[in-house]
Amino acid sequence: MKTPHKKVAAGQATREAVNRHTGSANMRKKKTSQKKQRGRPSSQARRNIVGCRISHGWKEGDEPITQWKGTVLDQVPINPSLYLVKYDGIDCVYGLELHRDERILKLKILPDKVPFSRVRDVRLANTIIGKAVEHIFEGEHGSKDEWRGMVLAQAPIMKAWFYITYEKDPVLYMYQLLDDYKEGDLRIMPESSESPPAEREPEGVIDGLIGKHVEYTKEDGSKRTGKVIHQVKAKPSVYFIKFDDDFHIYVYDLVKKS
Repeated sequence: MKTPHKKVAAGQATREAVNRHTGSANMRKKKTSQKKQRGRPSSQARRNIVGCRISHGWKEGDEPITQWKGTVLDQVPINPSLYLVKYDGIDCVYGLELHRDERILKLKILPDKVPFSRVRDVRLANTIIGKAVEHIFEGEHGSKDEWRGMVLAQAPIMKAWFYITYEKDPVLYMYQLLDDYKEGDLRIMPESSESPPAEREPEGVIDGLIGKHVEYTKEDGSKRTGKVIHQVKAKPSVYFIKFDDDFHIYVYDLVKKS
């Protein structure tokens, strides 16, 4: 289930890698095929685990069990069994049915408290949200890799972190972007003359897409299905999609202008 750390292996996270790894049974690769999930019976009401630290084992196929720790960021309203999780040492956000996915073993709620964090520069935070940016990472042999993307929102629970996605890898990541900005590793791209800053899609204009099933045709002609789970407030044409065969959260502009 592990994803390579972007600051070390940024060059690997291309759209080709996304397609290449989709369907792999190896949990240590970036992508993995998600087997059909069966619900686990429960005789007691489950506590609200949003904001909690968790740990669990992960077992897929004949692969050895690995251990994971992370923070539960959110519960998806249109699918309450689906949670967004930020695992320790992993840059992207995973979407998992923590109580139902049979690959998850011995889920535990840890007594650890999520470290309190807050944005020290609210004005800068508001400035970068919704903006196209250029994010610099250290590549192999100390080279500098520039990744263009968009800052989507301040992350829930871990308030000093921000959701971001990239043109070359349209999945949901989160970083402490204010630190990167102040260190010169995050640059706001100039606004396009075709898309002035004041131009904003009215909120809710396509809110009806949330909860809709989607189908995506891959380059080899095979299809994958998923569901629209969230609309980005700062850019209402942009949505989060959770595919049935993948635990990553994909970010797409579903109403691109011609």
